[in-house]
Amino acid sequence: MSSPDFAGPVLGSLLGGGFVAAFLHAALPTHWLPFVLVGRAQRWSVARVMTVVVVAGSAHILSTAVVGSLIVAAGLALNHWVEGALPHLSAALLFLFGVFYLARASLKRPATAGGPAAELVEPAVTDRAAFWGLVLVMAATPGEVLLPIYLSSATEGLGVLALLTLAFALGTVLGMTLLAGLATAGYSILRLERWARYEGAILGGALILIGLLVLTRQH
Repeated sequence: MSSPDFAGPVLGSLLGGGFVAAFLHAALPTHWLPFVLVGRAQRWSVARVMTVVVVAGSAHILSTAVVGSLIVAAGLALNHWVEGALPHLSAALLFLFGVFYLARASLKRPATAGGPAAELVEPAVTDRAAFWGLVLVMAATPGEVLLPIYLSSATEGLGVLALLTLAFALGTVLGMTLLAGLATAGYSILRLERWARYEGAILGGALILIGLLVLTRQH
C-alpha cells in the first residue's frame, strides 16, 4: 500500500523527476539517431519514422517496466530482511548513475562530419525488417537509469508504480519523437548530435537530484 504521506507535492516531485529523467535519457543519440538514419536509407516519410519511433519507444518502456517489476520484487524482499535499506540502496544507485553520466559527458569528443550521418547507404533490407528490427533493438535494451527510480518507490503501491511508468512512457516517447522528428524533417543531424552531447551532464545532474529527493523523503 502507498504511504499516507506520499501524496501531493512529494508524488508530483517523483513523477516530474521521472518524466525529466526519461525525456533526457531519450535524448541520447542511440534513442533517436538510428531511426533517422534508417528512415533516410529506407526513404520513409516523416509519418512512417514517427510511427516506428512511437512503437519502439513504447516497447522500450514496456521492457523497462518488466525489469523494474522484478527489481521491485527483489527490493521488497531485501527490505523485509534489512528494514529501511531500500531507499538508501535506490539513492545510492541513482548517485552512481548520475556520477557515471557526468563523467562520461566530460570525456566525450565533439561529433565530426565523419560521424554516423556520413554513413548513409542504400536500403539493404525490407521495410518490415527495418521497422521491427528497430523495435526489437529498443525492446531488448531497458532504460537502466530509470530502474533505480522504480526501486525508490517499491513500497508505495501499484498505483504509484503505474503512474511512474506512465511518466516514463510520456517522457521517453516525447523525447524520441521530438528529436527524431526534427532531424527527419530536415534539421542538421550533426547539430542535434552536438546538442545531445550535453544530455549526459544534464541527465547525471537530474539523477543525483532525484537521489537526494529519495533520501529527503525518509526524514
